[in-house]
This record gives sequence, structure tokens and C-alpha cells, in this order.
Amino acid sequence: MGNRVGIVGAGAAGLMAAGRAASLGKNVLVFEKNNRAGKKLLITGKGRCNITNQCPLEDLLANIPGNGRFLYSTLNRFDNYDIMDFFQANGVPVKVERGNRVFPESDKSFDVAEALLRYAQKQGARFYYHSPVKEILTQEGHVTGLKLENNDVYPLDSVILATGGLSYPMTGSTGDGYRMAQSLGHTLIEPKPSLVPLETKEHWVKEVQGLTLKNVGLTVYDAAGRKVYHEQGEMLFTHFGVSGPMILSASRHILDSGYTDAVLLIDLKPALDEETLDLRLQRDFAKYSRKQFANSLDELLPKSLIPVFVRLSGLSPEKPVHQITKKERRDLVKLFKGIKLTVLKARPIDEAIVTAGGISTKEINPSTMESKLVKGLYFAGEMIDVDAYTGGFNLTIAFSTGYTAGSHA
Repeated sequence: MGNRVGIVGAGAAGLMAAGRAASLGKNVLVFEKNNRAGKKLLITGKGRCNITNQCPLEDLLANIPGNGRFLYSTLNRFDNYDIMDFFQANGVPVKVERGNRVFPESDKSFDVAEALLRYAQKQGARFYYHSPVKEILTQEGHVTGLKLENNDVYPLDSVILATGGLSYPMTGSTGDGYRMAQSLGHTLIEPKPSLVPLETKEHWVKEVQGLTLKNVGLTVYDAAGRKVYHEQGEMLFTHFGVSGPMILSASRHILDSGYTDAVLLIDLKPALDEETLDLRLQRDFAKYSRKQFANSLDELLPKSLIPVFVRLSGLSPEKPVHQITKKERRDLVKLFKGIKLTVLKARPIDEAIVTAGGISTKEINPSTMESKLVKGLYFAGEMIDVDAYTGGFNLTIAFSTGYTAGSHA
């Protein structure tokens, strides 16, 4: 094994790879085009950094719809519990929240990025910032070094590409790694936005932009009318459509069939079945029987949503509550249980949390992360064609593949 290892990209995967390789006595050089390490890490989980998910391995793999099986051996070597142990041992105590999501106790993503950087530096890895890489040098199918944009050349025995996908380009993920791998013969599976906000055909969303709905139900049907997702949680209206944790997860379920014409049904009262909700409406209507319909919904809906709800119901806002018929009330119940939105398209890839697609897993050895085409070339993190739902699963992939690549490079 050669012992000069170059790592391109100091994100979650690159930092883990750097620390691991250096801890095994390798001479590790990390090249990062930004002025600091872990830039994307700092903004994950709204700046709190959801590092992993505390669930069994089967559940972990079930939450990785994009080529999860490929990760079987790397997750067996370094899994979510190892990740938690790693951070505890490196001065970042963790806590588990709803949905088994694991966060640093401090709620600061900065602590996570710093711990990884400290670990790598303590093991002896050297960092070169403002150092964009131009190409990977090879001879007779083997890596020999790296050439930077400024034409400096570094001789190396192996290289780990950990440049991320195309999401959050302001953090430096602009597809450089894809280009370098392709120039060495690797296949790029078309990168698409995943975990991304959705634009809707309905314009009324603009009227309620900024409104967050908590504990609502969401059911998603793809363009062919198949039910592909159901969840209860939080979502947000924006000037273009919808976003928020539930919507981001839902977007992954319609990625493969295409976003356009998928249907979102929002259940505003998931805790009540139709009968119970009908009784509740009857009670409210009896209480407000002298009011107009538009003024009778304050206890059931957020204020900004009422005018929209009234319009969608087709009833006159001025209609006296005591004149609402049984059939009209039944229709209102159905509306509470299923406000419909039609998806126009996903937002652009630079607004996505994760990139689906990437370097084909068929060309990477799953137990070492080494390229099957070029000796001494390794991959880690989001640039590989693997992606997961929200909940700490994507960072789990980054840390696990980084650890594996660092162990073998």
C-alpha cells in the first residue's frame, strides 16, 4: 500500500476519510477550494446538523432508496452507532430526538465540523485551502498524483474524491468531482435534485406563504395515480409552492416517476376521522350559528388559511352558518381531510438538500470504495450514486463511505 493519500474536498466524507487514513499512519493531504473545511456541514439540519439516525441496520438501508444495498458492507464496518461513538469520543455529546434523529447536544453544527477537523489534524492530516484541483494524474491505470488549478503538482499513491454533489453550490458543490471521474472513464448517472421543495400549479399558496403547518397528514400520488408516500409531520407554504421536512421527503418518492402532475393531499386534521370531525364541525356551527361561514372557522384553522379554505369550499363566505346543509358540511369534512395541490415541478438542483445520481455504483468496489477502473482512486460521500431520505441518513452515508475509503486508500 502506498502511503501518500490525497483527498479532494473537506466536507463530511472527506474529513472522516482524512482522519481515518491519517490514523493508520498514511501521509494525508487534503485539498479544499473553500477557505475552510465543512462548509456544507455548517448549514445542515438548519444549522443543528442531524449527524445520523439511531435505528437498526435494516431501517437504515430502507431509508436509502438510491442504491442502499451497495452500502451494505460499508455500513456493516462503520454504522450509525459507530458514528455516535465517534462524536462522543471526540468531544461532541449527542442526543436522540423525534424519528430517532441524532443531533449534537449543543444543537450546533459548528461543533460537528470542528470535531472532524480536529480529529483529522490531530492524526496528522495536512490541509490546503483555496486549492481547487484541476485533474487527477494517472499512469497505466494507476493514480500518480493531483494537479491543482494553479498547475502545482502533488505526487500521490492514492486519491479519495469527496467533492459532494450539485446541491448547495454556494458551499462549493459544483460537480468538479464528477468531471474528474468522467475524464478517467467513470459513468455519471444524471444528477437530479432530491429532497427538494416543490412548485405547485395552484397560485393560492402565495397568499399563505410563510405559514407552517404542524402535525398535518400528507399523502402523495405520482402522475400515474399510484399512492407513493404517506406521512404525518410539518410542512411550509412558500411563494412558489410547498417545502418543509415532510415535503422534502415526499419529493424523493416522486423523483423516479417525474414530479409534474403528482398530487399532494393535505389532511389538516389527521387525528380525527371523518365522523369525529363532522361532530366537531356540528358543535362549532351550533356555537357560531348566527355568524357568517367565513367567521366560524377560527378554532379549526390558522387565520391566514381561512380565506383560502372558504374559497376552496365553494361556499359563500357570507353564508349564515345555520343555513349550511348536511351535504355541504360533509363536503367541508372532506376538504379538511384532503386539500389538494398539484405539483408543477421540483425547485432547481441548487435548492435541493441532496443530489440523487452521481458516479455509478457498478464501477466502485462496495467493500473498499475503490474504483474498479483506476487503481488507487477512491470515492466517498454524495458524489456516489446513493441518496437517502431526511433524518440523518445522508450524513450517515458520508461518514461511513469516508471511513471505508480512508481505511483502504
